[in-house]
Amino acid sequence: MIRHIVMFGVDADSAEDRDAKITEAAVRLEQLVGVVPGLRSMTVGANGVDLEGNYDFALVADLDDAAALEVYATHPAHLEVSSFIGTFKSRRAAIDIEL
Repeated sequence: MIRHIVMFGVDADSAEDRDAKITEAAVRLEQLVGVVPGLRSMTVGANGVDLEGNYDFALVADLDDAAALEVYATHPAHLEVSSFIGTFKSRRAAIDIEL
């Protein structure tokens, strides 16, 4: 199994705008479960502690294996969500852990 972890910074005009963007991203990302083959689970959460340098939200996705991660990365439904997030992300960091 592969655990895919991605953190995002959000470019927003206000805290309310940031929160709305994160909420919409979470809904869209979590709806990928059952759509993208090999994607077992998806959890999205906003940063809970406002410390300098923290990212604004993160996703943790569990996938069957490295091949499923490749399917996820190129799946049209994921690309659509990725494009949406791209309209407001200011930075991104990712790691893939084999479990």
